[in-house]
Amino acid sequence: MISASLYIIACTTRNRIRTRLQRLREPRYLIAAIVGVAYFYFAFFARLRSQSSVVSRRRRGNATRDVNEQFALLTTIGPVVGGLALMAGAAVAWLLPFGSVLLSFSDAEIEFLFSAPVSRRVLLLHRFFRSQSGILFSATIVALAGVSLGGYQRVRVAFAAWLVMCAIQLYFTGVCLARARARSGAPRVRRSAWLPLAVLVVACGLVGWSLVQTFAAAPISGGTDALDRLVAVGTRGIGGIALAPFVALTRPFFAPWPYPYLAALAGSVTVVVGCLLWVLVSDRAFDEAADALIERKAARPEAAAGSSYRARSTGWHLAPVGRVEIALAWKAATQTVRSIDKRIAFRLVAIVTAVTIVAFSARGSGVTVMVGGLAVLWTIVAVIFGPQILRLDLRQDLEHLDLLKTWPVRSSVLVRGELIWPTTLLTVMAWIFAAIGLALSSRLFGNVRADTRLATGLAAMALVPALVLAQLIIQNAAALLFPGWVSLGNQRSRGIDAMGQRFITLGGTWLVLLVALLPGAAAGAVTWFVLRFLIGPLAIVPGAIVCAALLLVESIVATEALGAAYDRIDLLAIERPMN
Repeated sequence: MISASLYIIACTTRNRIRTRLQRLREPRYLIAAIVGVAYFYFAFFARLRSQSSVVSRRRRGNATRDVNEQFALLTTIGPVVGGLALMAGAAVAWLLPFGSVLLSFSDAEIEFLFSAPVSRRVLLLHRFFRSQSGILFSATIVALAGVSLGGYQRVRVAFAAWLVMCAIQLYFTGVCLARARARSGAPRVRRSAWLPLAVLVVACGLVGWSLVQTFAAAPISGGTDALDRLVAVGTRGIGGIALAPFVALTRPFFAPWPYPYLAALAGSVTVVVGCLLWVLVSDRAFDEAADALIERKAARPEAAAGSSYRARSTGWHLAPVGRVEIALAWKAATQTVRSIDKRIAFRLVAIVTAVTIVAFSARGSGVTVMVGGLAVLWTIVAVIFGPQILRLDLRQDLEHLDLLKTWPVRSSVLVRGELIWPTTLLTVMAWIFAAIGLALSSRLFGNVRADTRLATGLAAMALVPALVLAQLIIQNAAALLFPGWVSLGNQRSRGIDAMGQRFITLGGTWLVLLVALLPGAAAGAVTWFVLRFLIGPLAIVPGAIVCAALLLVESIVATEALGAAYDRIDLLAIERPMN
């Protein structure tokens, strides 16, 4: 079966490359491919030249000793920090029900390979082999993105990254299968399913206890003392034993060539082989769990695309009369509630709440700075990238354009109704993170006056709805005017040309948003200038409200114009996703 799997992978890769080269005859794919190639060149290869010149100057100068000292420090502390991060990720994998790529079989694999005389374990090996191309590409990107690395060093980093990614993929597969076995009716099977989690909990407890014992023994005298204690926890004692598999995965990144690196690489390979054996060498419930997962995938192919919903009551009743926009928003909200597992939402809320409480209770430590910085970062991500990620609008519903055209609804009303729910959802998320960041801003921006911090935070929160709505309108306008440039529904194109298309749409969105912000920004600046002599720093809040109001007016006018574009769109212009 291994030879057959390699043959299938080779033919699939050849056909995929041929298809992508053939579609470059269309201008939209050709232009997008040029943009994608340009991004790779300027982001990686052009930077390699400048980095190589920097490295050569260092070698000719007197900075070699400093570089060697820094590398020696990284060799000591790097594996421990990386191991702690991997252990935290391993624990989170059990808290949040992530999926596994190895269990996501395509329709062709379900149709032709499941009926073949091979075991489920062999099919998982086939999926593991197929995933290597993506892992190798990602490892290469990690190596190219490294700062001040030579050619051979990048190869070593690529090998180390490849092993870490293989271990992570196998670990997530093992977690998914363990969850499936935990639902078995046999008590022995359930006990064996929970055994890996019990081992991980014990390991995390030992490492946590060692950290508490080491750092509470005496006051920390400085950064060097803290690093020395952290290294001691990760390399010696019972904490070092519990953390050893995770440290072994990250050690090749920091080990010098040749013998220390090869020895560290052997340890990393051992951990990967252990994860593979955990996935493959199991009791008879392994095949039953794999069959259950695969049968659900085959029976509900829509679930793999993220478009399956549980027909359960949401408790939200739509009034028999009212505005059409509210009905469309209710439809999108109900769709969201039915597609999200309540367990995931509860765990996410619990994690965010617990971290926030810890940050509030530790106001005098770096935890407050870390949580506050992350809250501000996630606020920016929700506002800037959220409209591109969340697609509960026309970008999803245009797949059903033939049905939408039959609705007796005015076009501009339909466009506005499609935008209400994603705007509300992203706004609430951004406001939550902004409120956390504002509450912790005393440590994060301690040199800024309290009234200035409060005014800036409130002004940012006032701008959030208008910024989110404006970006969603731009994205939906692109879907209506240039449907070939936007991925509709749940389809996610891959490749250099698809990456170029995303860069073009993202850059176009930000450019149009900047132009749309100019009138509101000018009016807000005038408002701030007039009121700053009366209310001081708080004048930025009414200025932001004026800016947001003008941007909202522009957005409403834009929806009227998009109604005409919706009426003109042709059913044949919509590309249906390929299964």
